[in-house]
Amino acid sequence: MAERNRLAPLIVLSGPSGVGKTTVVDELLAHTKLPLRRAITATTREARPGEIPEVHYHFWTRERFKEAIEREEMLESAEVHGKDFYGTPRSEVDVFRTKGTGVILVIDVQGAGQVRLRYPQDHLSVFITPPTFDDLEKRLRGRGDQEESIRRRLITAHAEMDRANEFDWHLVNNDLKPTAMELDSIIRTEFTKRGYD
Repeated sequence: MAERNRLAPLIVLSGPSGVGKTTVVDELLAHTKLPLRRAITATTREARPGEIPEVHYHFWTRERFKEAIEREEMLESAEVHGKDFYGTPRSEVDVFRTKGTGVILVIDVQGAGQVRLRYPQDHLSVFITPPTFDDLEKRLRGRGDQEESIRRRLITAHAEMDRANEFDWHLVNNDLKPTAMELDSIIRTEFTKRGYD
């Protein structure tokens, strides 16, 4: 049994838009026996078809988001693709870790850098890459976004891939189930290091 004052892992999962980060985490959470949850990110972008507020994202106005930053209620935040704000409210993380539940942050490279600065020795970072850049472009086009949005995301993806070496682990999302299983193994090792069995 872990000591009660020991924090459960904080897992930072990043990678370019369209690589399947959330899909991998959903697959992991559906099958893992580890005490894990995904932090729900706040964003100022519009919801996509099928996205449920407070389940997939907290959909906030720009005013609400900026107020949360000013009140230091955000663990990390960034303006992404030069357009929308994304960030993780502290309320999605701290209380769960103190109770023994590991928290996965599915965030962009900018946000991952902020978490690294705030918790240099207290996080595990994983970068997910596509099998090829062409594959990433196909995934983005399959979402049905506007061409301008796709181009902007592809430019951002190139810059993000250049920063992959800042992360502890790299996973290639070639096949969903094996990728999720590998992520489960990495996180299980982190729980063990922290004294959880």
